[in-house]
Order: sequence, then C-alpha cells, then structure tokens
Amino acid sequence: MRNNPAFARLLPWAFIVLAAVSRWPGLFPGNFSAFYALAFCAGAFFPGKMKWWLPLGTLLVTDLLLNLYYYFGMGINAFQPFQLVNYAAFAAIILFGKRFSPRSSFVRLLGGGIVGALLFYLVTNTAAWLFNPFGNPEYTKDLAGWLIALTKGTGGYPTTLEFLRNTLLSGGLFTGLFAGALKFTESAESAAEKESEDAEEPEAQPEGSEPDQAKA
Repeated sequence: MRNNPAFARLLPWAFIVLAAVSRWPGLFPGNFSAFYALAFCAGAFFPGKMKWWLPLGTLLVTDLLLNLYYYFGMGINAFQPFQLVNYAAFAAIILFGKRFSPRSSFVRLLGGGIVGALLFYLVTNTAAWLFNPFGNPEYTKDLAGWLIALTKGTGGYPTTLEFLRNTLLSGGLFTGLFAGALKFTESAESAAEKESEDAEEPEAQPEGSEPDQAKA
C-alpha cells in the first residue's frame, strides 16, 4: 500500500480499538494488555494533544464500560478511586514515549515499549503496597512487604511475578506491532513522496544542446 494518507490516519484508531478489545474480561491473561504499548507509541508517534487525550480517553471509556459490565452482571463496583494511579502511570508512559520519535530505530522503540510496561508494573504495584486499599496483611510497611507486593502478591491470586511476565510480554508484542506498522507506513509515504518529487523535476538538457524549437 503506497502513499495512502487515509490508511495512515486510520492506524491510531485501529490501535485504539485493539487496545480497548484487549481489556475485555477473560480475553487475555491478567495484565496482558495493549495499553502499555498504546501509551508509549502515542507519546512517540501521535501529534500534539492527541497523544494525551486519545489513549487516556479510551482508558476512561473502557473503565466505565467495565464498571457497567461488573456492576450489572456481578453486582461489583469495578472502578475504585485507587485506579487513578493507573492513569498517572499511563501518563508517565506517554511522557516517556515523548523522548522517542518516528525516526528512532525499531529496536530502540521496542526497548522503550518494554521499559514503559516495566514502569507501569513498578508504579502500580508500589502504590498497591503503599496505600494497600484492600487491607492485604502481607503488605507490611517495610522492605519485606514491598518485595512481596512486587513478587508474590496477595494470597489466593496469581503471583505478581506472573503479572510482570504478562506485562512485559504484551508490552513488547504490541509495541513491536504498533511501532512496526507506523514506521512501515511512514517509510512508504516518504518513498512515495520522493518518487513524486523526482517525477516532477524536468529532465536536464545536455550541455551544448539547443531546444528543438530554436533549430532552423
């Protein structure tokens, strides 16, 4: 697909849909989400304020929909004030992504997406230990309690190390997908623009030659 501006404009929206679908309950393992990559790539690729309102707005809308799903389906209020930490963590990933650009190498972008996912894990699990909104007895306010929050987690649930694995895997996978698609599209457009510019340049006249109409 060469020089298709409509396709390039649709890419961010396609990523938004994929990120939103990845939050559907039970579709992926816990913490396996496209939002880490979306936030990072938004910071690196999306223009202006779009890098902020599009991923964070989508996060808010999906949180509200999930709240409706859990509230009406299971009688549970899925949205808690503590979740504002998630928004702060995603905002930090967007800010981190701004240190990159479409000119960054694919390997550098991939590494940045994984680092962003790791940042989310550290911030949210540290906040869970620090504020302990559910009163987990394991989260004592000392180094041991913090390490439990980062590794073992709460009894009766998968360990937070499993969540870390899923976070890093999904961060790397979706960053590779998003960054690869965006870079490929921009490369194709640049090549098409260069071809168009070359075609518009008039052919140079050989030295010493005269235009045909000037010849008798």
